[in-house]
This record gives sequence, C-alpha cells and structure tokens, in this order.
Amino acid sequence: MQLDRRSTLALALGGLAMPALARAQRGSGWRPTRPIRLIVAAAPGGSNDILARIIAEPAGQVLGQPVVIENRAGAGSVIGSEAAARAPADGYTVLMNSSLATIPAVVANVPYDTLGDFDGVAVAGFSPHLLVIHPAVPARTAQEFLALLRASPGRLNYSSAGPGSGPHIGGLLLMARMNVQAETVHYRGGGPSVAALVSGEAQFGTPTMASAIGQVRGGNLRALAVLAEQRSPALPDVPSAPQAGMPGVIHEEFFPIVAPKRTPPAALEALGDAFRQAIQQTAARVNEMTGVAARTGFETSAQVMALVREGIEANTRLLRAAGVQPE
Repeated sequence: MQLDRRSTLALALGGLAMPALARAQRGSGWRPTRPIRLIVAAAPGGSNDILARIIAEPAGQVLGQPVVIENRAGAGSVIGSEAAARAPADGYTVLMNSSLATIPAVVANVPYDTLGDFDGVAVAGFSPHLLVIHPAVPARTAQEFLALLRASPGRLNYSSAGPGSGPHIGGLLLMARMNVQAETVHYRGGGPSVAALVSGEAQFGTPTMASAIGQVRGGNLRALAVLAEQRSPALPDVPSAPQAGMPGVIHEEFFPIVAPKRTPPAALEALGDAFRQAIQQTAARVNEMTGVAARTGFETSAQVMALVREGIEANTRLLRAAGVQPE
C-alpha cells in the first residue's frame, strides 16, 4: 500500500503522541467526583493547619475537585486521626498529622493502629521546633533561661499542643536532657498553644517553626534556639541547639499525609500525584512563610509509611532513654 506524504506525517505524529496519551490514560484511572476531605488533627492556626491550607488549593486544582479542610482537634491529635482511620477507604478522606509518629510513643492505648490503619499519600515537609519564651520572661539566651528554670523548679508553665504532640515531646526532651522542671499545660492544638504563649498564660514552649515564626518575627515571642543541628535560613539570627549550649535537644517534625487503609490504589496514586505537585508548587513560599522544607524521596505510599515507622521507632527510643513512659 502506498502512503502519501500527509498520511505518513499523520502516522508519525500519532506515534509520537502515543506515549503521552498512554501516560495520560494511566494517570486518569481515578478522578474524584466530589470534594476531598482533608482532616487536620489540630486546631486552626497551628503548623498542620497552616501547611494544609497552603497546599489544599493547588492539590484541588490538580484533582479537579476542592480539597476541604476539616479541623478535628483533641487528645493530642488522636481524635482527628481516629476519625480518618475509621472513614470509608474510598479516596475522599485524607489526614495530615505531624503527631502521627509521636502518639504511639507517649499514649498507652491508641484507638487505632498507626501503621496498620493508614496508607501513605505524601509528605508535605519537615520543620524544626523552636525554644521560645514570652518576652516578659527575663532571659535573653537559652542558658539564661535554663538557669531561671533551675532556680525555680516547676514555677514556669510550659505550653504543649496536647499529649503526644510534637511540642509536648519537645518539652519533655528539653526538660529531660537539660535537667529542668516546669508545669506542662496541654492545649487543643498548635494554634491555641502558641496563643497561650503570646498572651503570657504560658511562659515557654517548643512549637514548630511553622506555627510560631510569625509571632517571633513580630516580636510577640522570643526565640532562644532552633532545635536543629544548624541554624535555619528562615530565622538566621537564632542560634541552633548546639550553638545555644543544648546539643542533645534536637527535635524535628514532619507532616505526613495519609489515607484510610485499603484506599483503592488508583485513588491513592491520584491523591499522591496531586499533593506532591501542590507541595512542589508551593515549596518556596512555604519555606519563606513557615520554615517548613520539602524533601524528595517520598513518591510512593510505602516510602511515606516507612518514614512514619522510623519516626515511631526514633521517638520511642528517645523518650524511653529520657525516662518517659506511655500514659
């Protein structure tokens, strides 16, 4: 059969288009037909809430349906996580909870199985915690503040975002490693715990950089240290934990996004693709606003859950070494 020039060109162009079409078809195995519910297991205003609201809109644009934030705070994030674990595994519910890998280390009877009841979707980023104080506290450095705590054991209030939260573990770590005592006050999430610090209801805390950076920059809180090995570009004038004389107080939080176990693989893939695109698109703005940094290497559900598993193991070792047992 003789092919004219037009037919030959059409076939050639069609051949070039086939791989792209095949990729598009593979990627369109599941498309939501109604809004996606993103449960944030914390109150509005905390680091989880801030990050979720930044990435929700671009993720929804990729999916073609809105991603709607639902704040379910309480019990150090256990209430929201349990709600997500019990939700239908149909692709329409996901959870963001930076305490997912800390709760099993500090809570004795967790009403869900962290590793058995969830599938990984993505990791929104990583954030170091800060040691911050209310400006009325008479200390300009971490060492001055530690001396103050040692001089008056248990007199100052420590602001926690709830039992098992990252700020709670940060405080336990600080007190155990630095041999100081304070009264722990639990609040319903990162936002309320930072608000308590700003009002002076609590005198110090170890919030994530994401939830406290605005208050630090505005002068409402004084940051004495970034609880990381190195200074953060987001707060370049604040010393790292080793520079502040606290080399053993290193505490970083990550923000996993997960779905109920047995979510269909096609839905899990579509959700993962959408959230990873949203995280990449907003990475520079998120880092500038919150100090949260995106990282590669979490492109599959298994990689996300491996990070959660490693976090549980690391937090458990850290707290047991510090003499902290589940309650």
